[in-house]
This record gives sequence, structure tokens and C-alpha cells, in this order.
Amino acid sequence: MTRFDQIEHASLTDVGVRRSHNQDSHAIQLARDEEQWQQRGHLFLVADGMGAHAVGEKASEQAAGLIPHTYHKYVEQGPKAALRKAFAEANASIHACGQANREFHGMGTTTTALLIRPEGAWIGHVGDSRAYRIRNGLIEQLSYDHSWVWEYARLKRIDPSEVQDIPSNVIHRCLGPEPLVQVDIEGPHPIQSGDIFLLCSDGLSGPVTDHEIGAIASALPPAEACRLLIDLANLRGGLDNITVVIVRVGGPAVDANGVVPTLRSRGRSFLPKLPWWPFALLAGTLLVVLAIVLEFRRWPATAGFVFVLAFAAIVAGLVGLIVHYRRERLRAASEDDDEPAAPRIHRQTTCRIQQPLLDRLVRAVKTLHQHAQEKHWSPDWKSYEEHVAAAESLLHKNDLPGAFREYCRALLPLTRALHKQRNKEESFQPLWDKTQ
Repeated sequence: MTRFDQIEHASLTDVGVRRSHNQDSHAIQLARDEEQWQQRGHLFLVADGMGAHAVGEKASEQAAGLIPHTYHKYVEQGPKAALRKAFAEANASIHACGQANREFHGMGTTTTALLIRPEGAWIGHVGDSRAYRIRNGLIEQLSYDHSWVWEYARLKRIDPSEVQDIPSNVIHRCLGPEPLVQVDIEGPHPIQSGDIFLLCSDGLSGPVTDHEIGAIASALPPAEACRLLIDLANLRGGLDNITVVIVRVGGPAVDANGVVPTLRSRGRSFLPKLPWWPFALLAGTLLVVLAIVLEFRRWPATAGFVFVLAFAAIVAGLVGLIVHYRRERLRAASEDDDEPAAPRIHRQTTCRIQQPLLDRLVRAVKTLHQHAQEKHWSPDWKSYEEHVAAAESLLHKNDLPGAFREYCRALLPLTRALHKQRNKEESFQPLWDKTQ
């Protein structure tokens, strides 16, 4: 990734089917220009609050508001130190709020942050919300679930999916309940053109498999993928709030036909990015020489004016030099005292589009189509029929990824119609079976 604007991102949150309040929060803080990109990068965050009704919502909102702001405040100390201090101050604030009000006692939130910078991707993490990277047909989990299931699996050296008889939603670490919390900060993960990063709360990662998450995020543009992933979680019961943030880096957006164009290198300077203060010192020196020449030529008024400009340029350059020197000392001290942990991939699985996954999607589309007709819903039938026709055409050409993409798009108008009709009190059976 070579430019600050070479990303496409989308985010979406939903209360789910069973909950009355949405206690999830998310935040996105983008660099506005190349200078900000070099200094602080792009920050994305998902937080899943815990506590009765407004208590969990308040905790997640505090994390989503405080962490980006505090990271920016400490960014000159380096990404690891800035992220760690941002999480620590958010934890202290949430804890203080819980201690000050009996009704808020024990309030907490998971928090997972993705920081994309020129050197790579950093993950800041507490709890069981997740960060994934999707690349070349693999989905890689970059965050470690702070849950009893994952701890037991680690001790037994087995995959967490093999753990039985331990509730999957019990976590042992989050922001807020305790005055101090251990935060996982890992990075930088290398970034390649076409990488997709995904953050989500457990309302998505619980009912939807990694394989399905990776396949859908790869097949669709971020906005469509967010919508379909949330709809799929709701099709499976929507037992919890659902939040998803998707970031595609390193190239142009997927086009109207869902195809990622071949990446072409943009105009790139072969000169390194240089600080401004050496140029100010050089300009000041040259202006002094010019002032001396003008004085010898007996143009004292012009020489005096040029000398003033030279003085101002030299002073500005010296100030820049001092600021640069102090910044480098802070960064060096931070790197010496807190060496970054080697980035780890905690779990990975294939997310390539294969026939069994496509078959399950086709069954879901047909079942929901039949249900919509029986219940006399009014989805966008034209859009549905166009995408089904496109999917069948691609399937005849043995283009499984293309057919999968179009069937996903055919499902969207049906799930939107379902969302309008659904009674949150009724029992809802999933239409797309969850299998590994």
C-alpha cells in the first residue's frame, strides 16, 4: 500500500433479532491527506458492550470515542505505545464510570482496533470481537479470543471449535471491570494489494463460519458484504447485536459487476519524503548570500528585506530541527522500552468458493424465494431475477466465484423484505445451514 487513499471501506451494525438494544459501537478515523497517513494512518474499531441495556452501550460508546482520540494524542510515540495508552485510558475511564455509579458497576466492553499505516497493519485487542485478514483464498484471524473456550483449547492444544461443554460467550478479559487490563498489541502485519481486513463482534462470528465470512467479503464490495453478512447472521437467529467493518486495501474498488480490476501502479515519486526544515535552513542560507550580494551592489533597502526573510527562514528551520530531534528521541525511547510483539496468525482456514458452499447458498435463495411468495412479500423482484439469471449464466460457464457473487446479490432483496416483515418475538429457523 503506497497511498493513503488506496482503500475502500464500509461498516454496518444491527440490533439482531432477539435483542431490544444495540450495545455494539464502532469507529472509523481516516487520515485526510498524505501527511496524516504517514503520521498516524487509518484507525478502525469495533466494541461490544456488556451489561444491562444502556450500561453496555455506554461502555462501548466510550471505547469507540476515547481510543481514536487518545491514539491521535500519543501518535508521535509510535503505533504500539499510542495504541496501548489509548486502550489503557479508555479502560480507566470506563472503570471510573462504573465505580462512580452503582447502576453502572461492572460495565465493560470488548474492543478490537485495526490500525493501517505505511509499515503495515497493527491490531489492538481485548475480548472476543475479532480481526481477520482475507488474502488469496485464506481467512486469517489476527486476534486471540480472550474466552474460556480459547484458553482451554490452548491448554489442550486443540482447535477452539473442538471444545465441548464450555459456553462460548464467557470471556475473561475486557475493558472496564478492572482498573488495569492487559491489552494485546501486535504488528505490523504485512499488507499486500487486494488484502481485505474485517472487524466484527461475536454477533457475526458466532453464527457465521470463518469460511463464509471470508467468501462473502471476497466476493462482494465492502458495503454489500457488510449487509449480506448481517442478514445471514439474522437468518441464523440473530441472537446478539451484530457489527462488521470491512476494509479493502491496495487497489481500486470492485466495479459494478463485482469484478476487482487488475491493479495498476499509480503515479509514484521515486524521491523519498523529506522533512521541510532542511529546506528552510537551505533557503535561509541562500537568502543570506543574496542579501550580501545586494549590499555590495548598493541596494541596502532590498538587502535588508532579504536579510529579514533569511532570518525568518533560518529560525523556522531551527525550530523544525528541534521538534524533529525531540520526536525521534521519543520514538526511539518507545521502541527500546516496548519492543513490538511479532505479529501472529491465531487461526486460518480456506475461504475459496467451492461447490458445497455454493449449493447451500442456492438452497437458501430458493427457500427464501418460496417463503416470500407464500407470505406475499414485496421484494425487488426485478433485481432478484436479474441476479439469478446472471448467476445461472456464470454457473454454466463453470465460474463458481462469479455465480456465488450473483446469488449473494439475489439473496439481498429477499433478506431486505424479510427484515421489514419479521416479528422479533417469533421463533425463526435458519434458512442457510451453518456447516464447516
